[in-house]
Amino acid sequence: MVTAVTDARAVAETVTDPELPILTLADLGVLRDVAEEDGRVVVAITPTYSGCPAMDAMRADLVRALRAAGHDEVEVRTVLHPPWSTDWISAEGRRKLADAGISPPGAAPRRARGPIPLALGPTVRTVRCPRCGSADTEETSAFGPTACRALHRCRACLEPFEHVKEI
Repeated sequence: MVTAVTDARAVAETVTDPELPILTLADLGVLRDVAEEDGRVVVAITPTYSGCPAMDAMRADLVRALRAAGHDEVEVRTVLHPPWSTDWISAEGRRKLADAGISPPGAAPRRARGPIPLALGPTVRTVRCPRCGSADTEETSAFGPTACRALHRCRACLEPFEHVKEI
């Protein structure tokens, strides 16, 4: 039996990320919950980082898709706790990133409770080339097309590629 919440969740799970349209919000792990409250659909999403400029577009896309599917009353809530982590990207999302030539993130750094230590040295990570699989890569810029991506180049196949930073 298909309920309003089941239908609304199915619709919400098809909405794509405005910055990485190869991924749905569900693939990205941003879509946290879909529920029904007092006759309206309530969707909870978490930004990938504070100040993410794509949040307004995500919210609008969710409302538009749900209303087009017949859900007239829609509310999108922002949930900040726990904070989003790249570990929330689904296996399917990681596959889609690699298929699109974007290196998926490795495991996010683990933090103990309390203050976050400040590391002053360079971040050392192995980033595999999504095209040939080589680990012989170099970061060409810590700043990519969005704040969550960096630019890399493979020394083996010489192809440039993006890498989703571990958060």
